[in-house]
Amino acid sequence: MSVTAFKDLPLADRDHEWTGSAAEKRVRAWADATDEPNEKYRDAHVWYDSDKKQNFTAYKLLIADVVDGKLVVVPRAVMAAGAIMQGGHGGIDLPKNDIDRVKSHLAKYYAKMDDTAPWDR
Repeated sequence: MSVTAFKDLPLADRDHEWTGSAAEKRVRAWADATDEPNEKYRDAHVWYDSDKKQNFTAYKLLIADVVDGKLVVVPRAVMAAGAIMQGGHGGIDLPKNDIDRVKSHLAKYYAKMDDTAPWDR
């Protein structure tokens, strides 16, 4: 199991709409990951199962989208991921050892948005 490395990607505008399924399609096309995931595809997510990294279903917490040909983190996606980490939408099933690292990754983007992660409020 693995938390992706923090890449400090640029942020989309705070009011940029977020639709995960549409972002997923754009990220796959941008990353040229049509047959299986690759490193560029991985960068758009916060967590993946490293034992199954060749499967799209191994990737969780998509927080990025492609805007003007560039991979950017979408604030609404970060907030959605933060809510999931707090148990919203049924929560998420991650290894206990990865939870703090996922929260740390997300907290860096909250800070970049001049906001505080929900678990730090």
